[in-house]
Amino acid sequence: MPTPPAYPPTPQAWYAVTILTLAYICSFIDRQILSLLVVPIRRDLAISDTQMSLLMGISFALFYTLFGLPLGRLADSSSRRNLITLGVLTWSLFTAGCGLAATYPLLFLMRVGVGIGEAALSPPAYSLLSDYFPPRQRPLALSVYGLGIFIGSGLAMILGGIIVPYTTTGGVITLPLIGLAVYPWQITFFVIGLPGLLIAALVRTVPEPVRQERQTALPVSLAAIVAYIKSHRATFGCHHLATALITFAAYGINAWAPSFLMRTYGWSVAQAGLTFGVAVAVFSSLGILAGGWYCQSLARRGYRDAHFRVGLITSVLALPAVILFPLMPTPELAMLFLIPCLFLQATMFGVAPAALQQVAPNEMRAQISAVYLFVINLIGLGAGPTVIALVTDRVFHDDNMLRYSILYVCAAAWLLSAFLWWIGLAPYRRTLDQLQTAPAPVLK
Repeated sequence: MPTPPAYPPTPQAWYAVTILTLAYICSFIDRQILSLLVVPIRRDLAISDTQMSLLMGISFALFYTLFGLPLGRLADSSSRRNLITLGVLTWSLFTAGCGLAATYPLLFLMRVGVGIGEAALSPPAYSLLSDYFPPRQRPLALSVYGLGIFIGSGLAMILGGIIVPYTTTGGVITLPLIGLAVYPWQITFFVIGLPGLLIAALVRTVPEPVRQERQTALPVSLAAIVAYIKSHRATFGCHHLATALITFAAYGINAWAPSFLMRTYGWSVAQAGLTFGVAVAVFSSLGILAGGWYCQSLARRGYRDAHFRVGLITSVLALPAVILFPLMPTPELAMLFLIPCLFLQATMFGVAPAALQQVAPNEMRAQISAVYLFVINLIGLGAGPTVIALVTDRVFHDDNMLRYSILYVCAAAWLLSAFLWWIGLAPYRRTLDQLQTAPAPVLK
């Protein structure tokens, strides 16, 4: 029996984590910056909250999720580094392209391109990092990678709060050299998009590691993957839908919290962006690390369903915070209750992928991850911002009622998520037991 190949040296492995985390940060800056540009884009393109939400949600999420499936399959059999490099290059160019879009349909198409590019990041990255680290070290590596979500989202708000005031006032600007007339807010997309080209070059310096723990080098059939997921449908169904609902609430809050602070309390774009951005970067980052630590603590105490149990506990704890923060009479009190909401909603973004690694055979890892990302992003990113906007536009018919839209939509999502984590505890334990007694038939 051949000796399995050694894992790459530790410094090389953590270099890969660092570069991929930078790429993840870059991706979230690109996708989150729109939440600070609601006012000027609505004004200059004459669109509604609902149309704006489609730019923040479905235009990106639909193609991000659809392209993630074939790209995940490609990642299981080809160079993951090259796939990620191409993705970073694509979304960076399309983000900069948003700066050239002077109409709503064209801006929508540019956001579609951003989504397609970003679909090439996480499924290959999960697989790549799993071949850099042995099993006992993967949770920490994947948690550090997951920090990119919140550091990127926070930096989008912080940088946006600094940059946006300088690019959203005044009339149309004619760019030098090319002579193109653009709105001031479009310059923001050039500023945040073009640095991604450097990130793409850095990804090219990450070596492609040897694939570990595989029973076969041949691609696993789609039929085998579907059959495996179907045989454990209660586990995957509860896991994916419960995480999707948390993602739904998280993206809804991240998309509309700056506008909530501006509309409800009269804050400026800079004040809302900087305050909310710092809160996301600090407390959501702490949340994802705390979730991983708490999950490991429960597992050490003998809870085999620790991953699902963390989801249940945090969903229940988040409900009071998400109900109270939109109702507060002052912005200071609103932020006081928003902070634990940001902390708790982040806990599962590390734990949920870790739970998936427990029940996903190596040969299917990127593809099962792509299915997971398909579900959570189509529901979370695709619907979260839009449902809140639809309630504001179609139920309340008043932009200033945004606070109640956030409350009702997000509280319902957290309540249903808690229920799904609860009913998923037993199926998850059964799946773990079955895998211990009979390894997954990945070669069929």
